[in-house]
Parts: sequence; structure tokens; C-alpha cells
Amino acid sequence: MNNTHLTETRFSNLELSDSILHGLNDAGFNHCTPIQDRALPLLLRGKDLAGQAQTGTGKTAAFLLATFQRLINDESELIKNPRAVILAPTRELAIQIHKDALLLGKHLELKFALIYGGTDYQKQLVSIKSNIDIIIGTPGRIIDFYRQNAFTLDNVQVTVMDEADRMFDLGFIKDIRYLLRRMPAPDQRLNMLFSATLSYKVTELAYEHMNNPVLIRIETEEVTSKAILQSAYCPANEQKIPLLVGLLNHYQPQRSIVFVNTKRSAEQLDDTLNVNGYKTAALSGDVPQDKRQRLLNDFQENKITLLIATDVAARGLHIPDVSHVINFDLPQDVEDYVHRIGRTARFGASGEAISFICEQYAYSMPDIENYIDQKIPVKAITADLLADIKTPEKRPPKPKTGYQGKRPGQDRSRKPRVRS
Repeated sequence: MNNTHLTETRFSNLELSDSILHGLNDAGFNHCTPIQDRALPLLLRGKDLAGQAQTGTGKTAAFLLATFQRLINDESELIKNPRAVILAPTRELAIQIHKDALLLGKHLELKFALIYGGTDYQKQLVSIKSNIDIIIGTPGRIIDFYRQNAFTLDNVQVTVMDEADRMFDLGFIKDIRYLLRRMPAPDQRLNMLFSATLSYKVTELAYEHMNNPVLIRIETEEVTSKAILQSAYCPANEQKIPLLVGLLNHYQPQRSIVFVNTKRSAEQLDDTLNVNGYKTAALSGDVPQDKRQRLLNDFQENKITLLIATDVAARGLHIPDVSHVINFDLPQDVEDYVHRIGRTARFGASGEAISFICEQYAYSMPDIENYIDQKIPVKAITADLLADIKTPEKRPPKPKTGYQGKRPGQDRSRKPRVRS
């Protein structure tokens, strides 16, 4: 990793407590990234902020440090918790924020609750009922516990909305507004909104539920990072898997992610690559949360060297040392392209993004190039890049889980009604 992504501003020059600086020093963080350099001076003076920056540029640390300092500064005699709520669109992002909070806040006397759907319901309920300072989680499960009177929002001093554009995409905006309207008025708390893109609907949300937020944008003229070398190939459908294996054989990446558009494609690719000698795992939306987290941990620990993923993994995953991202299927949403390739070249590292412009998804490329405002160079497919492939055995068909008989209360003796 190099330091070209950092500014000259040191964290020690900001108005941060010694205990926070101690955590930063332990984590090896000395200088601010551009988003931290722009955001923290404003936030530490109590200004609300809506920030846009490329993924992997340090947004998480910016809002965590500002949250920590605000809570440390609270000298009220009767402190009532929870005092901060950090909202994330996905379980993976919430887990990563919690991990970063533990790292940066290791010398602080703050307690965190990690709240998300899909698993550990009772465990999380017990956690949030305790004397928690900061709630980190996804909106649905937080609302569930709130409606059970497990905690109150009356004393919230800090609100963070991370990946706000993704909140809209996933249909969470009503949940977000539900929570914000039950907190103290915007001028009585510090409000932060961070996102890779600040669209009109996101800025509208900011002005509705924040106190005159300052809008900052980092590197808006470049949607994708200069540190990512982008290229593309134009394979026929039957060439895609031989080309993928050929490229993996050629580059021998220590850690890489291959993106596909469907769960079925992920499973087929997982089977094929395993048969051809690669340690892989397939990550899609219906993978149970416990298994999903186990796969990600194995990937981070190099027990798995190649992750095959649908767009469930395109945002919020801070996985270091991903050298290559391959779009086996071009995404059908242009913003997903940016978030996919943003899994590489994180925190000043360099990386490579390779896309397949195949027969099925080729129509997406003009829109992608228009969105990122650059042409992606197309390389020739040479014979040495088309590997010989071993074909896996077909998976046995899954048992049908749909309705196979009479529904409860349904009378089969009745004849169907004929419309006249």
C-alpha cells in the first residue's frame, strides 16, 4: 500500500481526545484521507454534513471519530443511552462498521450493539436492552426492537446514515424516516450522511432531516479511482468460462472477486472453478447470514482465494488486498459497476478490474462508459487465454418447496368457477 491517497493533515492536529488518538495510533493511522480532512474539522465543530467520496476512502473512520468525540464531550450529569445510532443498508456493512468501531474505540469506555436481521435475534435483543452507547445496524431489525420498547430514541445525540443511496435502492427510506422522526429535533443532534453518490433524492433527505448540512464532494470529476486499471474482453458466451480460467491462470491473484448477476450463475461458476483447482465460495442474497459471514472470514484469511458474488457483496465490504475484480457478467445498473470495481484499490492500494462484454449483457457497456465518463479499453482474446476446462458434474435438482397439495381450508370438491 502507498500513501498517495493521504493528505498532509495529521489526526493529532485535529481536536480529538487523547484516547481517540491512541486508538488511531494503534491502528496505524496518522494522516487523514481527503474525506476525513474535509469532514472532521466541520463535524468536530458540530456542523451537520453530507459527504460524497469514492468507496474505500475512509468515510467510516470519519463518522466514527466524529461520533466518539461528540459522546466524549457530553458532560451532562445524567447520561441516558443509547446516544448514537449508525444506520447501514446491509448486514455486511453494519458488521464492518462495528469491527472498525471496536478497533478505533478500543481505548474508549463506549459500548456498542450490533443489530441486523437474519440471525441472533434473542442475543441482539439482550444486547440492545443493556446500557449501550452506540447502536450500529440495519433499519428493519432496529425498528423491530424499538417497537418492543427495548430502547428509546429520546436521547440520541448523533445520527449517521451510511451508503444513503443504497438505502433508497433497497427500499429502506420509510424505515429511515420512521427512526429519524422519533429522535430529538435535527438541531439537537449531530447528523451525518455519507454516500458514494449524492443524488437529488439523497440530498433532499439530508435537508429534510438534518440541520443545514454542509455538502462536501471528493473527486466528483472522477467516478472511479485512478488506482484501478480497467479493461474489457468481448467473449462469446461459450468462451466466458475458458477466458475466466485463463485470466486467473495468467494473473494468479492472491485474492480476487468475480461478480455475476444471478444466484444460478454463481453456483455454476463455483462448481466449475472448484473442479478446475480453485478454492472458491459463492455469495448470493439467500445465503444464510452465519454461512455468509463464515465465507467472508475465510476469504479474508485466504482459506478461500476467490469469491464469486452477486451484487449483495458489491458494497460495504472492506476486504484488504483484493488485487483483481472480474465482471463475469456486466452489471445492469451503472452504479453497481462503480461499487463492484471499488472492492479493489482500497486505501491507496492499486488494483485491476476486468469486464466481460458478452452477448447477453453487452448492452450495459455504453451506459457504464457514459456514467464513468471514460472508454474502457478492449483487449484481444488470444488463444493462450482460453484455458481447457474440466466440466463439473451437474448438481442434483433441489426438492420442490412450493405447494404440492391442498391448502389449509381449501375445498377441492368445489368446481372452478367459469367466467361467462
